[in-house]
Amino acid sequence: MRTCKNILSCALLTAGLTAALTSPAQTVLDGAYIKEHTKTQRVVPYPHLREADVMWARRVWRTVDLREKMNHPLYYPTEPINDRKSLFDVIKQGLLVDGSITAYDAGPLLTDDEFRKPLLASELKDIFTRVDTVYTEDLNTGEMVATVQETVLESRDIKMYKIKEDWIFDKQRSSMDIRILGLAPMREVRGDDGEVRGYAPIFWLYYPELRYVLVNWDVFNRENDAERRSFESIFWKRQFSSYITKWSNVYDRQLSDYKTGIDGLLEGEEIKQALFEFEHDLWNF
Repeated sequence: MRTCKNILSCALLTAGLTAALTSPAQTVLDGAYIKEHTKTQRVVPYPHLREADVMWARRVWRTVDLREKMNHPLYYPTEPINDRKSLFDVIKQGLLVDGSITAYDAGPLLTDDEFRKPLLASELKDIFTRVDTVYTEDLNTGEMVATVQETVLESRDIKMYKIKEDWIFDKQRSSMDIRILGLAPMREVRGDDGEVRGYAPIFWLYYPELRYVLVNWDVFNRENDAERRSFESIFWKRQFSSYITKWSNVYDRQLSDYKTGIDGLLEGEEIKQALFEFEHDLWNF
């Protein structure tokens, strides 16, 4: 009977070792410690603002170009890895998987940024997965054959973001607040000849809602892997490069409507300098 027990024990031990060796990879800790800080981080609430305390305000639109070196942490990795995703992949998961954020239609001319029409799940699916009919030549017959091709919108396709924000001076706290209101991923707009004609928003996201998702995702830190910041921290601390494309004006026009090329960039820099000098002059006694 003792021999039987030993044989049974050996069999169970062998089965246990086999299961351990063939267990899924997620049971292995890829690192020296468990990273819990960012995943459990909570959003810092905005200070309360009363209309009576707003002494001065200006609305600004700006573009973040992810091809600039300072903005690379928002663009990479283009394929999700174990502990990081790009900003667009985080947004994509929040929209399609978690359902924790809402996308708003940019309108037929892609100029609507007032969060009027929430996009349905079917509309989002059409945005992220586009089906096109492509005509290719059959090598055997020489005839043009229609082929259905599915194009998936990927992180590497999003190279720019548009930001809508308010600059507000609160006289109660004697501070200048910058409140981001909206964030829009932008993709290339191509002409009939296939050449890039510019970039246009795909949809708009309401940032006060989006920040609850961004706060729990790491962004790469070039100097220290132990001091990873969240996407929310990047936007909160203004650790990104951008250029102004519009600010509130009587004509409701963008800089590109009356300035082109380098003149438009210089005009944006003048607006940026004007905002800086306004805040600086408040403390110039």
